[in-house]
Amino acid sequence: MKPDSLICTKTQEEYPLHEARWQSKAGNLLDIRFKPTLDKNLIRQRAANLWRYREALPILDDSHIVSFGEGATPLQKITVDNVGVHFKLDFLFPTGSYKDRGSAIMISKAKELGITHVVQDSSGNAGSSVAAYCAKAGISCDIYVPKGVSEGKLVQMKCYGANVVVVDGTREDTAEAAYQAAKNSYYASHCWNPFFFQGTKTFAFEVCEQLGWKAPDTLILPAGNGTLLIGAYIGFKELLKAGIIESMPKIIGVQATHCSPLYEAFNEGLTYIPEIITLPTLAEGIAIAQPVRGKQMLQYVELSEGVFMCVSEEEIKDALIMMGRMGYFIEPTSAAVVAGVRKYILTAPPNEKIVSVLTGSGLKSTEKILKII
Repeated sequence: MKPDSLICTKTQEEYPLHEARWQSKAGNLLDIRFKPTLDKNLIRQRAANLWRYREALPILDDSHIVSFGEGATPLQKITVDNVGVHFKLDFLFPTGSYKDRGSAIMISKAKELGITHVVQDSSGNAGSSVAAYCAKAGISCDIYVPKGVSEGKLVQMKCYGANVVVVDGTREDTAEAAYQAAKNSYYASHCWNPFFFQGTKTFAFEVCEQLGWKAPDTLILPAGNGTLLIGAYIGFKELLKAGIIESMPKIIGVQATHCSPLYEAFNEGLTYIPEIITLPTLAEGIAIAQPVRGKQMLQYVELSEGVFMCVSEEEIKDALIMMGRMGYFIEPTSAAVVAGVRKYILTAPPNEKIVSVLTGSGLKSTEKILKII
């Protein structure tokens, strides 16, 4: 068994960790086996960005790091319906969403591998983020987006110099088009590419450090493609193995009622993602009917003794307006998570330490927000 490897999630076949590969030979998803080092004393001496956890990130040579100084976003206690909840302000990242965590590591790895062109698909934020990091790295990119994606996100991608391909179809059609295109390129996918989760796991490291090297009781996170949920699980698992925390937080995954395959699967006790009928939702960033890592999300939420919950369009609107009135201008997808927080705290144990996240800036969805307010 190799100490550092890319591992096929179905067959357990292993490949070298530093090989330009985003799927197994059989076409399956890959996970990463990598032993991180987390030295609290070393971390404290470093600049306040996600690269302070350098030994826990699988980049071989610092010269390949692509960075805007991202990370170390504030963890702020906000009173929601008379309950204090800690929110990570990840909408303050360079491109306006937490996706920069994943892009920083994934595109640094692509640069290290000598890759000059990548393909990505996105409902907006991941595409914007990958486009920005590719621009800084000198890597060209094709970003596939579904028709009707927020204009602000399209403009952002184009400004970074990305070649934007608009697919006249669903989010799933878009993913399939990008998947086919990536067969002749490198798929810098926030779902398929395992290095993306090596970036989003820094969410867990930062939360733990900001809480005095302790784990929260509960995490309330978006559940679309699972980029943050899976990353957070990986991060807290690594903190547990390092002996820094004593227990895993419970993970609550939030979906929109209009597109809630994980909620349905979890509540019906399924080990697969069922075919569902979807409706348009304000929370476009988590409107994923067939998440490729759906089984992984179900497994991680169950292992953490958490649950999935879903929120209505009215609850999303109410949460968006509530946060705006408190000075937080977030996009509707982010408001869906806040709506999930409001629903969860109705039955939460007293004095529970709850951490959630504001995932994306409202500046990305001004036309949708204008209609709401």
